Amino acid sequence: MRLKSHITGANRRGVYLAVGWLVLCMGLAPARSGRSIATPHGRLQEASSIAFDGERALEHVRRLVALGPRPVGSPAHDRARQYIIEQLRALNLDIVRDDFTAQTPLGPIPMTNIIAPVAGQSDDLIIIGGHYDTKLFTEFTFVGANDGGSSTGALLELARVLTSGEQRPPHEIWIVFFDGEEALVRWDPPRDALYGSWHLAEQWEREGILSRIRAFILLDMIGDRHLTIRRETGYSAPWLITLIWDTAARLGYSEYFTEGTLAVQDDHLPFARKGVPSIDLITDFATGPFAPYWHTAEDTLDKLSPRSLKAVGDVVLQALASL
Repeated sequence: MRLKSHITGANRRGVYLAVGWLVLCMGLAPARSGRSIATPHGRLQEASSIAFDGERALEHVRRLVALGPRPVGSPAHDRARQYIIEQLRALNLDIVRDDFTAQTPLGPIPMTNIIAPVAGQSDDLIIIGGHYDTKLFTEFTFVGANDGGSSTGALLELARVLTSGEQRPPHEIWIVFFDGEEALVRWDPPRDALYGSWHLAEQWEREGILSRIRAFILLDMIGDRHLTIRRETGYSAPWLITLIWDTAARLGYSEYFTEGTLAVQDDHLPFARKGVPSIDLITDFATGPFAPYWHTAEDTLDKLSPRSLKAVGDVVLQALASL
């Protein structure tokens, strides 16, 4: 991703509230009793067993980091892709591989977007995505615990939560692991950077899928201990920003979803430019507490916190019921 600018300062869509599914995802009912929860849609699984678990998300990150640097085209990147696919298949999800060859400054490189559809109560689509590649550095070892790792861990945990209950979410959800977000030489999307998201946005436009998307929620660098997510105002839809920040405040997570704005080019850019309501949830990597570690050898596991991962997971799940 690239920061366009950084400044300080500060119509929501109609709400469709699927009460039963909301209780399922967020554990808002008294789950400690060990009983199932009666709702208008039937009896749901005990909420404590399906709540977003920050420790689980962090464990996924730990396993990815153990593979080492994961730039596109590397053996470690291939192993990371296989790990993601195996975890999704263990949840009985039907995986769609979007294989393509990107034309990069370093030559043609095969890449793969991974798509995990979760059936919903309507055919409208919600996309939740993040990138799983790490930036290529030759002068130092870059394992991308936060940048590439944290979003992947969170997406895998979201997949577990969304497939754990008997109640379907209000809309169909596609969990997307984008390949090739990072530039290989110099940030210049789509010539160099955002390879996977640009490819998929154009493909979905041709296939008529973009018109079905109600919202696209992008996660990127959401695991650092002192998480500082500001409103991304360059390409994010204002009503989505309002929804997410109101949801975070209601859940008591305003310490993570903070004041101030920034403008970032990220994997939501190709979709936003094609009219898809999008939002980028990303730490302030320019001036926030994580800034000294961004794109350095210090982007390591010890900089992350399961509490930060859980905060983002909880907010996303709660917001899904209102989209």
